[in-house]
Amino acid sequence: MNDSSTRGATLSLSVPFDQPRLDALLDAASLDAVVATSPHNVRQMLGGHFFFMYALADSIGLSRYLPAVAYRRGAPEEALYVGAGNEDWATDIAPPWVGDVRNVSWGADQTAEQVADWCRARLPSSARVGMELPYLPAQAYRVLRARGLEIVDATQLLESLRAVKRPHELDVVRRASGAVVDAMLATFALVREGDTKAEIFERLRREETARGLTFCYALVAAGAETNRGPSPQSLHAGEILSLDSGATCDGWVADLTRMAILGEPTARHHELLAQVDHVQQAARAHAVAGTRGGDLCDAAHAAIATCEDRAHMSFLAHGTGLVTHEAPRLTATGSPPYPATHAEQPLEAGMVLSIESQVADSEVGFVKLEDTVIVGADGPEPVADHGRGWNRIGG
Repeated sequence: MNDSSTRGATLSLSVPFDQPRLDALLDAASLDAVVATSPHNVRQMLGGHFFFMYALADSIGLSRYLPAVAYRRGAPEEALYVGAGNEDWATDIAPPWVGDVRNVSWGADQTAEQVADWCRARLPSSARVGMELPYLPAQAYRVLRARGLEIVDATQLLESLRAVKRPHELDVVRRASGAVVDAMLATFALVREGDTKAEIFERLRREETARGLTFCYALVAAGAETNRGPSPQSLHAGEILSLDSGATCDGWVADLTRMAILGEPTARHHELLAQVDHVQQAARAHAVAGTRGGDLCDAAHAAIATCEDRAHMSFLAHGTGLVTHEAPRLTATGSPPYPATHAEQPLEAGMVLSIESQVADSEVGFVKLEDTVIVGADGPEPVADHGRGWNRIGG
């Protein structure tokens, strides 16, 4: 590991996020500055950068890797980035847009000291600073409070900044979603009778990794069982298989579900999947800019009411991007639960939605579709819409 010192990168004001949107959000919240410390918001503020060495394991000695991006309202030329003591290995190769880069931190307390120094040099003594309290370790919080900073939770403010994706971000979402579906279809083709859910889980992980994705999770349901954890349960002739998986590409989440069957689907199989798709299409049609967010969920529930198996059906729609569940948050009754902050607000072009419907049948099993849809100005844009029927296991 090398010795690093405070250094300034060549300043380029090609800010990778929507600066006017952020300034407006800060103004509305009466905040002078905001500091991002979560992996997703650091990526957002830096245009994709997150130090490779600590991307999967952030422990450093007795503390942890805590990067920070500090931004003063209306003054991008004063922005600060605090990285790890050996992060020159990354920022020398690809300098960030931030002018003040300090790769000096070997722990959360040292990051907090750098942020506090920046705040005292750049902000008035009465400044209110937004920070991500869920991603601010107690070690850092204690330092910041001891330095007299007024800290306000800015978690939802930064989520609102991420809600509308920029064109290059949407391209990553499209690429990641397509790769997840392709990995599922490849997995279906390789599965054989007698394979266990644990083996199928591992096969999907390898297929996603081979496509340049970072595997996050897979929920696997087989046969009539609705438990979706990896297990020794094996797949038999005539049974169905549901793969619901999340993976990331450059930090951007792709989360989709596709179905397969070992054999030929019966009329009952087609009927169940058709009901699920009926609900999906009803919801997807409302992914249009200007539409009240809650209308999408209302349309889905109205569609469920027309289905024969409505008693066993459920629906969820949520925003997705750098976080699996993020703005727009359209319902307070989903899993995980959170306030339906955006149900009464209009959808905006560039938002990305994960739309999912499912039915649990006691004989057939767990039937689900989960689609990624980009909210468009003139209509919805489904992403990676292939493989939505009954795929055949074993090719």
